[in-house]
Amino acid sequence: MKRVLIIGASGGIGSALCTDFKAQGAEVVGLSRSVDGFYITDDASVEMHLAKLDGPFDGLIVASGALEIDGAVPEKTIKSVRAQSMADQFAVNAIGPALVLRHAARLLPREGRSVCAVLTARVGSIGDNRIGGWTSYRAAKAAANQIVHTTAIELARTHPELVCVALHPGTVETPFTQKYLGRHPAVPADEAAQNLVRVLTGLTVDQTGGFFDWAGKEVAW
Repeated sequence: MKRVLIIGASGGIGSALCTDFKAQGAEVVGLSRSVDGFYITDDASVEMHLAKLDGPFDGLIVASGALEIDGAVPEKTIKSVRAQSMADQFAVNAIGPALVLRHAARLLPREGRSVCAVLTARVGSIGDNRIGGWTSYRAAKAAANQIVHTTAIELARTHPELVCVALHPGTVETPFTQKYLGRHPAVPADEAAQNLVRVLTGLTVDQTGGFFDWAGKEVAW
């Protein structure tokens, strides 16, 4: 990829993706809340920042997300669900990516291969859920997967060579996951970024609309 737009560019995975793409000679445009005042949950902020950008980008990656918001930790059971905490999860992890994808048709080329990816999570898989818990986060990521799949169907009509996918990056060693690293094997952010770039490079247009992990394996919906 020669020109890439990364949303959430100051986060652990986002910044590592920026570094990896730049090392490969790509022009990288990054947007984040801390550096650019880009608020993915705010309709006006997303509109203002993305309207300023001129395409085409042959890569668009949404790497933003949150596990804990305003001190609300993932629920152990459904009994712990609270309306505001669930709404906050949907705002960051589902609605935010949808607001970005609303601009994908304009920012991505109609001819030639391009990729559009949203980092979701394996816990958003309904088919893979065997232990329960984490209701709000799971539901928000499952919603994000549906948003990506729907967007892929629509964009295929005008961007026939576009690969639009949801990606599970694995458990990554960032402040985002620091409290939970004891439960799952984790990799440094730079290694996770290299894995994701490799997957994005290898996916074909026949796989658009799919959900894949860091090794390129398809994840159940």
